[in-house]
Amino acid sequence: MTTLITVVHVLTCVLIVVAVLLQSGKGAETGVMIGGSSQSLFGARGASSFLSKVTVVLATLFMVTSLSLSLIRQSPVGPSLLLNSPLKSLPSAPAPKTKTP
Repeated sequence: MTTLITVVHVLTCVLIVVAVLLQSGKGAETGVMIGGSSQSLFGARGASSFLSKVTVVLATLFMVTSLSLSLIRQSPVGPSLLLNSPLKSLPSAPAPKTKTP
């Protein structure tokens, strides 16, 4: 089960990167500002594109797989290394030498 969720998590991560890189930035039209504008500069945008909707779905799936992996890992199957290891005391430093007159 953990392996399947991990595979879905990694594939979702790769697809998010691809979807974000394929989108044009919000300030991509700033070069057109001198001659004319295709959209308002840093203003309201129209309806969201297909890629932005895909990004939202992938981000939601990424969050769900992240939370499920953390919840699965929260209940350890075997003994915990941190909880069951004995604390070792540090070696004590030798006592300082004092001069007797």
